Amino acid sequence: MGRTVGIGLQDYESIRKERVFYVDKTDFIREWWESGDSVTLLTRPRRFGKTLTMSMLEQFFSLKYAGRADLFEGLAIWEHEKYRLLQGTYPVISLTFANVKEKDYRTTIQRIGQLLADLYNINAFLLEGGYLTEEEKLSYRSIMRSAATLDIPEVIATMAVHKLSDYLYRYYGKKVIILLDEYDTPMQESYVDGYWGDLASFIRSLFNASFKTNPYLERAIMTGITRVSRESVFSDLNNLKVITTTSDEYAECFGFTHEEVNAALSEYGLAERIHEVKNWYDGFTFGHKKEIYNPWSIINFLDTGKVGPYWANTSSNNLVGKLIREGSRDIKISFERLLQGESRVQKLMNKSFMTSWISMNGLFGACCWQAAI
Repeated sequence: MGRTVGIGLQDYESIRKERVFYVDKTDFIREWWESGDSVTLLTRPRRFGKTLTMSMLEQFFSLKYAGRADLFEGLAIWEHEKYRLLQGTYPVISLTFANVKEKDYRTTIQRIGQLLADLYNINAFLLEGGYLTEEEKLSYRSIMRSAATLDIPEVIATMAVHKLSDYLYRYYGKKVIILLDEYDTPMQESYVDGYWGDLASFIRSLFNASFKTNPYLERAIMTGITRVSRESVFSDLNNLKVITTTSDEYAECFGFTHEEVNAALSEYGLAERIHEVKNWYDGFTFGHKKEIYNPWSIINFLDTGKVGPYWANTSSNNLVGKLIREGSRDIKISFERLLQGESRVQKLMNKSFMTSWISMNGLFGACCWQAAI
């Protein structure tokens, strides 16, 4: 009898404690740490385990989870003594923009301000012990109160992660790891709803202060479904390593490989259906690695025993819809040709642009993505 199949679980600790189905992706920790990259931007399609990976990273590195060997015993990362000693040894700032989906600029800033205030409230212990000056305590408390008042000034908001990194460094004597999940969600909404310019300026300042001019930063990861152009919000980040669906790095760390799917089907007594599952779900290519399966679809198949387009309705296509409605004639023709399976559409559509859109929603499916690159 296979392990319980948990649909939509994104908290790593819950998955490990409840012993639900999980494919071991902990070697990503080692691969990322040994890369030495200061700030990593990693894009993958929706429902490919980005949020679960960020939860795993937080619970591996965070001092709040020190001594939690039970979360990693028996997994790939725990085979290395170096990483057993590394677990639970860093202050971690973990933030997600997944729910920042507002219709205007002001409300978006208020929503981000709430998230920053929540971070400050979680770390309110920093107000004790004499680590902050009286002036810094006043500023800290004003940010905490902004969760209710929704009035955090933009200049304060853009420096909030930088300042919190400073305070955590003073308290623990160690630089911080920053995790930002779904960094691009508010950017997508701003593009669709017409306030891109204002938000891009704010996000650029926030990212510069958090990831570039932050002397208290050890490492950082941002995840998303799109790669927003360097010229818009990343222009100041010359320390940024960008990993897209065309990169070889971490090619097997998101999504399930053919071998992993075979093992999963065997565990649930479904091994004889591998060809059917392959026909439905294995068409993604990340870097050099082909035959990557969509995890959301596989998990739902294990739960129901039925094939179907589980992944298709997990997100909005507003951004692609806007492009199709408002793009040039060449762009529209290129989309039509891509959907028809032509292999040289890249001549008409900039490669990085295409990578962003395909990464965003996997809209064109397996064979079309492979044809596009």
